[in-house]
Amino acid sequence: MKEEIKVPSMGESITEATVGTLIKKSGAAVRADDEILELETDKVNQVLYAKAAGVLTLQVNAEDVVKIGQVIGFIDTDAKSKDAAPASAEKPSTQRAPSKPVEKPAQTAAEKENIRFGKEEFLSDLRQKAPEQAPVPQPKAPREEPAPITRTAEPEEPAPVTRTAEPEGPQAERETRRKMSKIRKVIASRLVEAQQTTAMLTTFNEVDCSAIMQLREKYKELFQKKYGVKLGFMSFFVKAVIAGLKQIPDLNSYIDRDEIVHREYFDIGIAVGTERGLVVPVVRNCDHLSPAEIEKEIETYANKAKEGRLAVDDLQGGGFTITNGGVYGSLLSTPILNSPQSGILGMHKIEKRAVVVNDQVVIRPMMYLALSYDHRIVDGKEAVTFLVHVKNALEDPSRLLIEV
Repeated sequence: MKEEIKVPSMGESITEATVGTLIKKSGAAVRADDEILELETDKVNQVLYAKAAGVLTLQVNAEDVVKIGQVIGFIDTDAKSKDAAPASAEKPSTQRAPSKPVEKPAQTAAEKENIRFGKEEFLSDLRQKAPEQAPVPQPKAPREEPAPITRTAEPEEPAPVTRTAEPEGPQAERETRRKMSKIRKVIASRLVEAQQTTAMLTTFNEVDCSAIMQLREKYKELFQKKYGVKLGFMSFFVKAVIAGLKQIPDLNSYIDRDEIVHREYFDIGIAVGTERGLVVPVVRNCDHLSPAEIEKEIETYANKAKEGRLAVDDLQGGGFTITNGGVYGSLLSTPILNSPQSGILGMHKIEKRAVVVNDQVVIRPMMYLALSYDHRIVDGKEAVTFLVHVKNALEDPSRLLIEV
C-alpha cells in the first residue's frame, strides 16, 4: 500500500512553498512520525512527517517550488528498504576474510629443514666475513652522505608555484556565498516594501522604569508561585500600548486602497529573534487577557520560535507590533513598520542615567522608546500623544486601573 505525501494547507494567503532540507533521502526506510523534509514558506518553515512506516519515495528535490495539495512522494508500507541489502552482502565477506591466512602457513618438513640450513649457512658466512669488514667507521660514512642530499633537495620542496599561489588562496577565501532562505527573502522584500509604500516617521521619548521595576521586585515570587510564569516587562508594555491605542485608534488601523480600515480588536505582535530571522507571533485579544495570561502567551511563542514550531496562524494578523532591541543591548533605534500595520513600538536597553526630578539630579533606570508610524494615517500630534500616554502608564501603572 502506498501512502501519498501531499503539501498541506499553510494558511489562506499561502499558495506555494519551497522544498528546503531533505531530512530523509528517497529510498530510505522511515517510521511513523519520522521527519521527512522541510517546506519553506514566506512566513515559517514547516516540517512534514511520515504518516506510516515503510520505504520513502520523493518526487521533488531541494529548492523545488511546490503547490498546496501537490503530491510530492509516497511511502510504500509493503516494501523493504534497499539499504538493508548491502549490509547483508558485506557480512559473508567479513566472515571469509580470516579463513584465507589460515592456509598460508602450511609448509612441508623439507621446506622447514632447508630454511633452517639456509639460516645456518648465512650466519656462518657472516662470521667468516666479519673480521674482514671489522672497520667500524663505515656506518658513519652513510650518515654524512644523506646530509648533502637533503640540502640539495631543500630548494625543490617549497615549490615556487605553491608559494606564489598562497596569496591567491586567502583572497579567494575572503568572501563566501550562501543562498538566501525563503524567510530571509520575504523579510527583505517586506522591509523594502514598507520603506517604499509608507510615509514612515519615528518619534522618540524616554520612560523612567522605576515603578514597574519596583512592582516586579515586590511581586515576582508571588506572581510566579501563583501563575507559574515570570512577571516580565512585556505585559506592562502590552497593557500600556492597548491604553494608548484606545486613545489614538488610527494607530490600530490600516489603509486599503482609498479607505482606512479600523480594527475593533487588539491583537499585538511581539517580535522574536530566531536563528532564521525575525518573526512576529501575535497575541490575540490582549485587552481581555490578564498580565499572567499575556506572559504565558509570550513565553509559549518564544519557545515555539526557538524550536521552529511556529505555525502560520501564529503569525497572521496583528494590528500593532512591539519589538525589544534592548535584549541585544540596543540603546536607541528606529524600528521599521510591519506592513500593513500603522505603528510599531521599539523598546530598548534600561540604563541608569542622571535625570532631573523635582529640580534635583537623581539616578534612575531609564529606557528610550521609539514609535515608528505611517504618516499617511497618523499625524505627528497623534503619534506623540500616543507615546506620551504609554510613557505615563509605565511610570505610574495605577493609571491603567482607572484608565486615565
